Amino acid sequence: MPRPTAAQLVYGSATVICTTLALLLLSGTESGIGVGIAAVTALALGLLVAVRLPQPRQPAPARTAHPHHTVHASGTHHALDGLGARERVPAARPSQQANRQHSLRR
Repeated sequence: MPRPTAAQLVYGSATVICTTLALLLLSGTESGIGVGIAAVTALALGLLVAVRLPQPRQPAPARTAHPHHTVHASGTHHALDGLGARERVPAARPSQQANRQHSLRR
């Protein structure tokens, strides 16, 4: 369940306070049962107001099927994942592979 927003808390609390005062002043009750009924009614109405407020829309995360690769002048690949994070991957060069296979040390 998502957390309530600040607007939900403010509107719900204001509804509870205003409704409680209005019900107590209009009914003129002095008994404990009447005050309890007014309080429960105000809490229910405040909860209803807070829940019915529209939720803010959250932007959808960008999704990519495959990571993007870019090659820089230094000869290294930079892999970009879907979140934009970079990872350094050394580029394999044919000249380096040939030097490793034909080493002077044997």
